[in-house]
Amino acid sequence: MKYFDIDLNLNEDDIALRDAARQFAEQEIRPVAKLLDQMTAEEGIAEDSPLWPLLGKAYALGYHKILLPERFGGLELTPLQANIVMEELGWGSFGLGVLLAVVSFPFYFVCLSNNEELIEKFVKPYCNCTDGSIRGCWAITEPEHGSDVLAIGDECFTSPSMKGNVKAVLDGDEWVINGQKSAWVSGGTISTHALLYVQIDQSKGFAGNGTCIVPLDLPGVSKGKPLEKMGQRDLNQGEIYFDDVRIPKEYMMVEPDMYVLMLDSCLALANLCMASWSTGLSRAAYEEALNYTKERIQGGRPLIEHYTTKQRLFEMFARVETQRAVTRAAIKLNFSIMPPHPEYSFVAKTQSTEMAFKNTHDAIQLFGGNGLTREYAVEKLFRDARSTLIEDGNNEALARHGGDVLMKTYPRN
Repeated sequence: MKYFDIDLNLNEDDIALRDAARQFAEQEIRPVAKLLDQMTAEEGIAEDSPLWPLLGKAYALGYHKILLPERFGGLELTPLQANIVMEELGWGSFGLGVLLAVVSFPFYFVCLSNNEELIEKFVKPYCNCTDGSIRGCWAITEPEHGSDVLAIGDECFTSPSMKGNVKAVLDGDEWVINGQKSAWVSGGTISTHALLYVQIDQSKGFAGNGTCIVPLDLPGVSKGKPLEKMGQRDLNQGEIYFDDVRIPKEYMMVEPDMYVLMLDSCLALANLCMASWSTGLSRAAYEEALNYTKERIQGGRPLIEHYTTKQRLFEMFARVETQRAVTRAAIKLNFSIMPPHPEYSFVAKTQSTEMAFKNTHDAIQLFGGNGLTREYAVEKLFRDARSTLIEDGNNEALARHGGDVLMKTYPRN
């Protein structure tokens, strides 16, 4: 379903990117997402899974390098164009939209390091990959730690009592890594590389962390089973284990002295991606409801002719437009400056995910009993939306962190 874009300044390239992404989302992503949702997590990554042909098609079109700069082989999209494409992919499937972005995270942060040797070794092969065989993951969440690993400014963040589940110790010219990342690592059991967060100096708590790139075919790396979950079942997630895994010293891109700045930058990026996909998810729920109420007859006339239905549909439409406006404004800001203003990314993520959840809830109400069945898409959309309120930072935790940022940025006169 085409929609009117309130931004009248979209150029031909913007529109072409949007239309191509929408077509791919409708013709390729949606059918595969539906199949994966009905499979077990193991079936979803088996050799004959429809996931693999989809990834090959997505890579061939360059959707795995949306975030990467052109000089290294990326697409070099403008902030607005990145938002437009991610919204369309999120409209197709939130979970697969996440996967197509998270596969790039290790390589995106290698670009930020400006380490030419690492760029040559990791980034360029990834950008040149057209079959989906090189896949990254963002390995930050841990079995004993969730949103507290993001709690910059909170007392616990710098407390020596905060013991990371993955630690790295420098041994000559190599880092030795031991520990476990949790089952919530997106793409964890199918990834070839990890952007890995490790604790280096426990005396500083999580402020003593570092970030490195780890090829996951190294001796000592193993993976758990893919996670079974309620929502975003088309997004592979699972544990990664490290047993005396050795990486060259230069693979550690960020050490404690720069870790907090890097983490804020990472959060700013990830939360804007979440907001973009959530806008697409919210729009999908609105469009499903709009189409259904035009066809469903109740009380002798289409549902859409009832007063309360019109009111609910307008509220759903308003949420989508609000999400898009806030997300685009925040992306234009934080994709263009360094360091970013993370509070605007937190606003975009928390508000957009809450609005997407409300839209999927309202869609089910309009579908009635039909909305609770797998026959209709809104049942999956609702489950997917529920996950977003926790994903990439629990919304309450992000709001608290945003409040800390406000205290420091806008002190009392």
